[in-house]
Amino acid sequence: MNTQTAPAPQFYLTAPAPCPYLPHEMERKVFTHLVGERAPELNDLLTQGGFRRSQNIAYRPACETCRACVSVRILVNEFRPSRSMRRVLAANADLVAYEYPAEPSSEQYSLFRHYLDNRHQKGGMSDMSVLDYAMMVEDTHVHTKIIEYRLRQEGSGIDERLRGELIAVALTDRMGDGLSMVYSFYDPDRAPRSLGTYMILDHIRRAKALGLPHVYLGYWVKGSQKMDYKVKFLPQEHLLSHGWERYDGKSSA
Repeated sequence: MNTQTAPAPQFYLTAPAPCPYLPHEMERKVFTHLVGERAPELNDLLTQGGFRRSQNIAYRPACETCRACVSVRILVNEFRPSRSMRRVLAANADLVAYEYPAEPSSEQYSLFRHYLDNRHQKGGMSDMSVLDYAMMVEDTHVHTKIIEYRLRQEGSGIDERLRGELIAVALTDRMGDGLSMVYSFYDPDRAPRSLGTYMILDHIRRAKALGLPHVYLGYWVKGSQKMDYKVKFLPQEHLLSHGWERYDGKSSA
């Protein structure tokens, strides 16, 4: 009988770098590799502990003087969409979602490139090539799916060749206690649709249908305008020093 235990993950610390969210702050990250048969189990454990996944790396902030990054997860079973969210759902009633294994396509990359060029010209992902995009999607040892959101087209439910225009994509991990939205992007020319909000609402619906209690949104940074949307999906929980604590929009994390 083999009594050897699986090796414990090794953690590493990055060098300081300028914070992408708060000016005049420096960020550091602690990270480990998600590889092998235990990767899904480890990803669950680390995500519940505030880590995020990027390809086969799990990371979380380890900044020396700042604790602004707060992990956020939506409480699926208690969530009720606001009036504005119901309008978003109605505005996108003509969309059809298709779920696939984590495999990239040239159509996805074209949309991804358009999104970056319009929304994140100076971001760390701005120079990603088609190969970089393929690695972002494919380099996973956990339970990952690609969800494509397309305009409804007559006959699209019968013939895959008739599927409508691709306007949004989500890269999503399924975990034991929820769905983790790893990365999502959409057609920036369709701003009135609020596609970012719509994809989160769709993930809440999916998690509820699967009997999963959480949707993980990554980090919220108080004071960062680009992160404000994450705290609109209430109720939710924030990972603080004493563990996950309920946030209903009235208290301050």
